[in-house]
Amino acid sequence: MPSAAEHVEDLTPQQIVEELDKYIIGQDKAKKNVAIALRNRWRRQNAPAEIRDEIMPNNIIMIGPTGVGKTEIARRLAKLARAPFIKVEASKFTEVGYVGRDVDSMIRDLTDIAVNMVQEEHKENVQDRARERAEDRILDILIPPEGQRSGRGGNGASDDGPGFTVHQTEETDVDPDESGSLRQRTREKFRNKLERGDLDDREIEIEVSSDSNSMMQVFGPMGMEEMGVDLQELFGNLGGGQQRKKRRVTVEEAREILTQEEAQKLIDMDQVKEDALDRVQQAGIVFVDEIDKVASGTRTRDDGGGQGVSRQGVQRDLLPIVEGSTVNTKHGMVKTNHILFVASGAFHASKPSDLIPELQGRFPIRVELNNLDEEDFYEILTKPKNALIKQYRALLRSENVTIEFEDDGVRELARIAAEVNADVENIGARRLHTVVTTLLEDILFDVPEEISPGSSVTVDAEMVEDRLSSIASSRDLSQYIL
Repeated sequence: MPSAAEHVEDLTPQQIVEELDKYIIGQDKAKKNVAIALRNRWRRQNAPAEIRDEIMPNNIIMIGPTGVGKTEIARRLAKLARAPFIKVEASKFTEVGYVGRDVDSMIRDLTDIAVNMVQEEHKENVQDRARERAEDRILDILIPPEGQRSGRGGNGASDDGPGFTVHQTEETDVDPDESGSLRQRTREKFRNKLERGDLDDREIEIEVSSDSNSMMQVFGPMGMEEMGVDLQELFGNLGGGQQRKKRRVTVEEAREILTQEEAQKLIDMDQVKEDALDRVQQAGIVFVDEIDKVASGTRTRDDGGGQGVSRQGVQRDLLPIVEGSTVNTKHGMVKTNHILFVASGAFHASKPSDLIPELQGRFPIRVELNNLDEEDFYEILTKPKNALIKQYRALLRSENVTIEFEDDGVRELARIAAEVNADVENIGARRLHTVVTTLLEDILFDVPEEISPGSSVTVDAEMVEDRLSSIASSRDLSQYIL
């Protein structure tokens, strides 16, 4: 199993920025800093052993208003590194002793994500073997083995099953070798049919494991979430082990269900957990959003001292996690020393210096993200691989309808989005979603009845102005529609 560091060893900081450029417009300083932080992980893995554990990650605080790309940068970075990633909101946590979630839960959730990620990778490695074993199970249903035939009575034909049977003559002196050879030839014939897909529509009855505790959730009280997990596992096992249930499905569906079940049997969950714990500790990324909401300078509805104390309590609880501590999870102990923490906040009502000094020191890199202007909006609509107009092209293409955006139409969309942001409230690039959705609302509704498949729609400046200018120019309408 390759280590987490090997996933990014071929990407230099400049190449990481180039990859981020495919999805994020502008914010070069932020992309530069996260690229350095990611590359430093590989550098640490290849540093001399005597100093490797002494090299701490350079945690980052990204400062900027909503909708400028803070979350997207962290998310794309995690995908690029194939690293466990979790986004949490600082305002959702409370100080130990208060009702709410404790900060340790973010590491437990991150570990669960890592286990699922590594488990899928291990399953992928055994897919071929799992598929072969699944096909053998299907063939056992279609052509029951000799031992299973004896209990079916008569000539071996099943009264209720969907399987095919190899009928023998009534004479008792049939050569067993000849019977076995006939069965093997029949089995191979059906294996070929199975591989060609000739049997995909045939219904068979399969036996699969039943997740008996899937509908049961046990919530532990504050600070006792792990106890809740243990109770859930305990109650889930009271039924005497894993339950089995029968399902009647097509051969095609059975192949997929049984392949996943066999893959689960083939992987070593102890090794999965070991690899996942290592990946969390060496490559995990925690994105702490709204860090400004727990800064001491923040004002809330309660102007008393209680809220300020609680906010500082969250910071003090967060400090040992960021600083480096050991968190107990149901998969094992996780050391947080080398997990990368990326915090972000708008800092409208507070400033980074309002955080407690110890926490400030654990985020040595501060990056300010720029507000987006009209030109940025134009590039966001056209350049990224997942640009909004490309998404709508793909959506309508599924209905066999072509939609084209003229350059002047895109520029008009960008102008209106920037204008509404300036007049109402600046929500950054998220404004583009509301503007484009409002523009295309009638088109999306009229397909495929009014706008039939094979049609083509063109979005130009005139169409954008006709549908949006009156809404954009009215402050009252903009507040509710755009």
